[in-house]
Amino acid sequence: MTSPVPPAADEPVYDDRVYRSPMAMVTGVLMLALVGWLCGDALVRGAGSAPLIAGAVLLCAVPLIVAFTLRPAVFANDNRMRVRNPFRTIELPWAAVDAVRAGFSAEALAEGDKYQLWSIPVSLRERKKANRRAGRAQGAGAGAKDAVQAGADKAVHELTELAERGASRAGAQGSVRVRWSYEIIAPAVIGAVALIVLLATR
Repeated sequence: MTSPVPPAADEPVYDDRVYRSPMAMVTGVLMLALVGWLCGDALVRGAGSAPLIAGAVLLCAVPLIVAFTLRPAVFANDNRMRVRNPFRTIELPWAAVDAVRAGFSAEALAEGDKYQLWSIPVSLRERKKANRRAGRAQGAGAGAKDAVQAGADKAVHELTELAERGASRAGAQGSVRVRWSYEIIAPAVIGAVALIVLLATR
């Protein structure tokens, strides 16, 4: 068993910056509570096939709710960005990243492909408000202008700076790696198939 190689002295390791959507997390918790209450009641008090149907709904719905609300996150440090989307985890070394941008959605361009950043939602309304505030603060200097950026634009700006600074680092080299999240996909598919079978045989 080999010992892990320590980082080079000129490449200190820092904690990841984490980007999540607070609104998505709140929504996810509320949806899980609602589904748990409804299906839990059917599991305990239901008659006939109701408990089985409730179990199938839970098996299908819970992973999907988690996937689209609680799971999405972007982790970024000096060497790479790790994007955790609903059904995939993408690891992007900074040397492989061509651009990080926010149009109608936040996305990273790398090796000819485009990867959505689900945890950084773009609000056009927030952007318009921020642009109006930035226009009014134009005479106050760059710091004031940066302070009124929309949330998605600010996050993309920070990620772009990390990419530009880190692209030449030894630890930032390598290719994009994508992993499918079977721990989310498998139970959701099994639950959906079970629900279809139960409803078809009622």
